[in-house]
Formats: sequence, structure tokens, C-alpha cells
Amino acid sequence: MCGIVGYIGNKPAYPILINGLKRLEYRGYDSAGISILNAESKIYKCRGKVNDLETHINGRNITGNIGIGHTRWATHGVPNDVNAHPHKSQNGHFTLIHNGIIENYSELRTELMDRGYEFKSETDTEVLVNLIEHLYIKTKTSAENAVRLALQRVIGAYGLVIIAKDEPDKLIAARKGSPLVIGVGNGEYFLASDATPIIEYTNKVIYLKDGEMAVLKRDNLDLSSIDNHKHTPSKVQTIDLDIGEIDKGEFEHFMLKEIFEQPKSIRDTFRGRISMEKHIISLGGLFEVMPRLVDAKRIIIVGCGTSWHAGLVGEYLLEEFARIPVEVEYGSEFRYRNPVILGDDIVIVISQSGETADSLAAIKMAKEAGALVLGICNVVGSSIPRETMGGVYTHAGPEIGVASTKAFTAQVTVLTMLAMWLGKKRRLLKEETYLKFITELQEIPDRIEDILKNNDQLKEIAAKYKDANNFLYLGRGYSFPVALEGALKLKEISYIHAEGYPAAEMKHGPIALIDKKMPVVFIAPKDDSYDKIVSNIQEVKSRGGIVIAVVNEGDKTIKGMADHVIEVPETNLALMPLLTVIPLQLLSYHIAIMRGCNVDQPRNLAKSVTVE
Repeated sequence: MCGIVGYIGNKPAYPILINGLKRLEYRGYDSAGISILNAESKIYKCRGKVNDLETHINGRNITGNIGIGHTRWATHGVPNDVNAHPHKSQNGHFTLIHNGIIENYSELRTELMDRGYEFKSETDTEVLVNLIEHLYIKTKTSAENAVRLALQRVIGAYGLVIIAKDEPDKLIAARKGSPLVIGVGNGEYFLASDATPIIEYTNKVIYLKDGEMAVLKRDNLDLSSIDNHKHTPSKVQTIDLDIGEIDKGEFEHFMLKEIFEQPKSIRDTFRGRISMEKHIISLGGLFEVMPRLVDAKRIIIVGCGTSWHAGLVGEYLLEEFARIPVEVEYGSEFRYRNPVILGDDIVIVISQSGETADSLAAIKMAKEAGALVLGICNVVGSSIPRETMGGVYTHAGPEIGVASTKAFTAQVTVLTMLAMWLGKKRRLLKEETYLKFITELQEIPDRIEDILKNNDQLKEIAAKYKDANNFLYLGRGYSFPVALEGALKLKEISYIHAEGYPAAEMKHGPIALIDKKMPVVFIAPKDDSYDKIVSNIQEVKSRGGIVIAVVNEGDKTIKGMADHVIEVPETNLALMPLLTVIPLQLLSYHIAIMRGCNVDQPRNLAKSVTVE
């Protein structure tokens, strides 16, 4: 949640800050603000998006070479001008931007009010900046030490950057549970929640560790732990990110661009990992843990949102091909329900961002129980890869649209390779079956290209049902997680109520909703449950429901019943989720556009959920 950007150097800070906020707006977009340091630390902020901030700033004094900026996803306090960041302390000593939640802010606020502090906003951030100032004045210490003292008193998560009025040649940054990246330039440093605002200036970055603090000057960077104990500082890394990957290019929206990027992102995810010549799937990030994986008695997959749906596909794959029992858990439930975790369990945590707060908490819990914890993640250098004992990166590239599309198919691709790899290692897959599977996986990107050619058909269907109030998505087997994902996409970006169900469960309640206004989307490839899906379709039609069916090419049975049929190529049934999800993504996109929704920045959502 929330986007942070900072700069110190010799360039004008404002263009770097405002462009950085635009890059980070997918992390939060209900208000935005900047502070530029010249003779004093001036703050400009307002409710709304970064474009609104630009309008608000127009004509103001924005000169200066040091500054911070923030785009907000509201936690404490409604979105308005006052609650927007940055926040300045009461006596003007400190200006602060913050991502995270200070859980004990109420007690601290009361304490500070007793000491004469008054508060303008409802935010925990204003409490924090005033706590820093109070300790700075009380102890007569340096700005850096005042920050340390304050952070040792707060409970919660934070990524923060601070300007100190009395030490105007530096920025102070710290993180605990919320990501911060430092870009290393020539006589300049950049700060951001992720690398997207930094890449156009430098490809040299430092990922701050949890519990780490940075003091940045134009020509110097000091890293230390927040409690000022000795530690091994983070190393400078070179990131491989093309600026073109974070631009929309010829597409109107990032979401549409990312849907159309899926042939490439899937190829990039399996490239170098599958080889027909050597008859192997090779997952290098799992090499050292291979013996424990092969002998696994149980696998627990943890994820949130779309990653949880990918995990469900993974459950079906791993149980079918590797014959290992699998449980799939929501990160938020897993961390709080006192689950049974055994020392020989394998816990696989899936996250696009690598910074999901609930998933990180699940990792800590699983490690304490002695389980082997692995990660499937898209962002190199993020917290989950650093905290796990092994894992596999997806290579989806930056995903800017808040509603995940290519992240889902990349995660499913990794889980597919893992299931095949384990099945082979456990001697459960015949060589012929294994090689055929590798061949068909390599063909998936071409088959997605064919599906994307039907974009106009999806647009026509969307036009008919854009005003529907409810949708139902039904599937069996591998198609059930796809039904859940299709419903989630529609909910997220069009604000239409939609539910995904196993098709057989329709008769246990949802069938009561069926009427002539209810579109029902069936994911119905030709599999072992095909005849039963046909029966489910007949049940919907007999009650006047509208049927939109995703079927294999050449299907005649369902075509004769459904109101609309969307054809996808045939492939191995275990690979069908990689194909059947594509038209559902496009359908959701076009419905949302026709309803006038902002598909890249849906209301109330943010890309990375780094707070509870």
C-alpha cells in the first residue's frame, strides 16, 4: 500500500518526485503530496490522484534538490487534503512520509496531547512525526537518533522517509515490514517503494532490509540497524528492468497491455527451465532443497487473492502428478488460526509483489515450526525471496495494473513445472507422459496468441451484459479455480457482484439466484466432468438463465445450448487454466471499460497489500 519516493542530489527534485509518484500510483491513489526542501520544507498535497496534485502545485515554488513524495492508500483517516502525506511536526522540525500502520498510535497520541501537541489529521503518521520531534527536543540529540528512539517505541509496520529541518543536507529512511529501495546514482540517491520510479535514472539499487535505517547525503550513504547494532548492510544490486516494461506503449491501459503480454511472460517464466533436448525441467532455486521436496509428506500453499487462486490450481496439479497431499490457505487466516505445522511440512508462499504482509507473517510462523519454506514471487529482491529457504521467480515483468493478470498465469506456470518435476523425481510419471507435457507447455504461449485474436468477440459479449448486477462463474476440477479468478477480476474492476462456485455446488444454493437477468459463465473444456457440466448448463437454461460458455474449439454440444460460446484451443487438461482464464480477463476488462471504470486503479484497492 502507498507509494513513497524521495530524492537527494543536484537535479531539480520536483520532476523526479512527480514522475515517481505516477509510476507508483498503482500502490495507492486516494491522495498525494510532496515536500521540497529549499529555504524551508514546503508541503503541497491534496485529495485525489497525482494529476490532481500537479494541478494543485501549478504556479507554486517547487525549486530544490531534496524532496519526498507520497501517494496514499488510506488506512487511518478518510482520504482528504489534511490526511494526505507528507505530514509536518507541530514545531516544523520534521517532515515525514510513511507506508504502514502504527498499531499503538492511539496511546502515543494521548501521550503527546498531554505534552501539548495538537493534531490536525486522523493519521497515525502525524503521531509518528510528532513523536520524533518530541524526542528530538527532549533529548537534544541528532535527527537520526531521534528517529531511532521513536521507532523503538512504535509497534507496527513502516517504510518511511524523513526531512529534518535542522539537518537539511540529508534524508533519513527506515523500514520494518514495508519495502524501500535506494537507487544509487552519481552524486545522488533515489528512494522508492519499489524500483519502477528509479530505473530511468539508475539500475544500481539497494533493498533495505527489515529493521534497517539509511541516512542519505548527496555523496554518502550510511546503513545501520534501527537499534544501532552492528549488522551486515545490504549490498548494491543491478536490476534488469526495461523502462518500456513500465509504460503502456500502444495500449490504452496497463491491464490490457498485461493481458496481451501473457504469451511473453509465460515464455519468460519457463525459458531456461525446460529442455526437450535434455528431457528435463530444471528449477535452480529448488536445487538445494530437492531431497526434502521429493520426500514431502504434505505441502501447504499460502497466498492471498489471485495468488490463492493460483495455489488452488497448484493443489490439483501437485496432488494429481506428484501424489503429495496439499492444503491451500489464505495468508490472513493461516497466520491467526493456530494451524498445525509439522517439521517435515513444505510451505510454499505465493506473492506477486513479495511484500504481502499476511504472507510474510505466515513465513515467520512456518519457519518457527521448522517447516521448509519456499517462495514463488515476481519481484527480485523483495522480502519473500529473502525470507524463504528457496524458491522460484516468475518472470512476468512489472505488473502495474492493480488487478493481476499475467502474474496469475506466470504463477500457474511455475506450479505446473513444479508438479511435473516432482512427479518425475518421485517416479510417478512415465517418460512419454512427461515429455508430452513439456511439449504442450511450450505450445501454450502460441495458443494464448490465438485466443487473444478473439478480443473483438469478447467486446461484443461485454456490451450485452455490462449493465448486469450479478454474475455467476462455474467450473469443475481445474476449471473451478479459474471460475473463482474470473469472478474476482469482474468484481475488482467493474464493481459488479460476481461469485465463483464449483459447478456441482450450484444446486446447493446458487441456483436460487438464476433468472433471465443472471449471466452464468461456465468454464467447460472437454474433460471427465464434461457431461455433468452439460447437465448444469441445461439446469440454468431451464430456469431462464443466460449462459456464456468457455469451451474447446469445435464443441457442438454446448454451442447448441449456450447464448454465447468462447472457444479456446485444446491442450492437456492440466494446462487448461492457462488458456481458459484469458477470455475471462478480457471479458472483465471490456465490461469495466464500458461501465466507465478505471481498470488500472479500481476504487478502494491497491496493488501490494503491505499492511494487515
